[in-house]
Amino acid sequence: MEVPATVRQALGECATSVALRDVDKADPDQLLRMVLLSDGCHKLQVIYRSCDLLDLETLNTQLGHSYALLPAAEQQRLCDRLGLAELPALPALTGWRTVIDSAVDAGSAVALVLKDPHLAMVMPVNDFMNLCGEVDRLGCAVAVAPLAEAVADHGNDRDQVHFSIKRFTSLRIRQRLEDTLELPPLPETARRIIRLRTDPNSVMADLVDIVESDPSLAAQVISWASSSFYAAPGRVNSVHDAISRVLGFDMVMNLAMGLSLGRVLRPPAHGIRGYLDYWQQAAWLAHGAGLLASLITGAERPVFGLAYLAGLLHNFGTLVLAHLFPPHFSLLCRSQEVNPGLDSSIVERHLLGITSGQIAAQLMENWSMPAEVTSAIRQHKNFAAAGKHQVYSQVLWLARQLLIERGVELGVGEPISPGIYRQLGLDAKRVNERFDQLVANRDSVLEMVSMLTP
Repeated sequence: MEVPATVRQALGECATSVALRDVDKADPDQLLRMVLLSDGCHKLQVIYRSCDLLDLETLNTQLGHSYALLPAAEQQRLCDRLGLAELPALPALTGWRTVIDSAVDAGSAVALVLKDPHLAMVMPVNDFMNLCGEVDRLGCAVAVAPLAEAVADHGNDRDQVHFSIKRFTSLRIRQRLEDTLELPPLPETARRIIRLRTDPNSVMADLVDIVESDPSLAAQVISWASSSFYAAPGRVNSVHDAISRVLGFDMVMNLAMGLSLGRVLRPPAHGIRGYLDYWQQAAWLAHGAGLLASLITGAERPVFGLAYLAGLLHNFGTLVLAHLFPPHFSLLCRSQEVNPGLDSSIVERHLLGITSGQIAAQLMENWSMPAEVTSAIRQHKNFAAAGKHQVYSQVLWLARQLLIERGVELGVGEPISPGIYRQLGLDAKRVNERFDQLVANRDSVLEMVSMLTP
């Protein structure tokens, strides 16, 4: 395959020292990435190792600007003009001011990725630096590996929470992360539902009483049951009718819980570009987790209602961060945008010393939520998590990967090995068929989102 003409021209005399390799066979530590930024007036391109995290806050502090990711439409116009699917890490392609992270020349060679054709252009690091010419050299990226290890370490959550409090204080954030996370108390409706869940003698009439005592919730439950999503025959005239004839005890309990907690905090207006909004993420993972729970057989089968509720609340930490720390939530979003290949937990850990999953799990524990739900929320991105309720986090992990594979924008995915299906006692073919059907029925899921939105 040939290197595009615009890239050959940008390489100049260094083209003779370039060796073409399959990207998958290139040394991961040598792969470079170029991010295009703008502060509204000035353009900047930053080159760093793909295995690192670009620290946008540090970069902006050193440069005295407020750079953020260049809008996607402008990036696309630039690529179209150059006839490229994506820009490799070659400063000459744009001629913009360039910053190169100081770790780039740590090795003997670098590899520049060509998206189409799928190749890596490998060259000696000295040739690359000579090719770049006059650029700014700054320490603006950090290694991901230690951050990933810290995210996976779930045994010292409380220590990490306390560490993050100190870090927030040092950043002069007025609101502090304390035992209650400075949030309103658990809504009374949610408290009553939790008590009902733990009561072995509870009956449908008890749930009807709780829902009817909250007029807006009662109206929402009847609206759910009357929607085309459930296609219930006849008219739904009461909460009792909605629960007994259409939705069922568990479904109403979990939807009411999710909606009640969602009222505590409003979803952020401006999240991460390219990600689904809060309620869409919640609805997709709730449906996915519930679907997997229904397909698992045997003694380890998770309770459908708890799996569904864990999916519905899996990203509650996002609301907490946006509510308590608006400036830093914005920073998290902008940092995630310039590090699209990294899971959001890595970025959160670097910037805040804690992840949104840890915050949500701590809050759920304070609110005495079921241990299965708390554990699942804390570990929903870690399939290897072990413990009494590990099946719930594993179900959330697998549901998330299956949805990402099908184009649902829930962040960075991971490969699913055949052993994962066997470990959960699932038939891989049946699971994939059912998830194909779920995603094909996207309109019904989005209808559920509209019903969940307070």
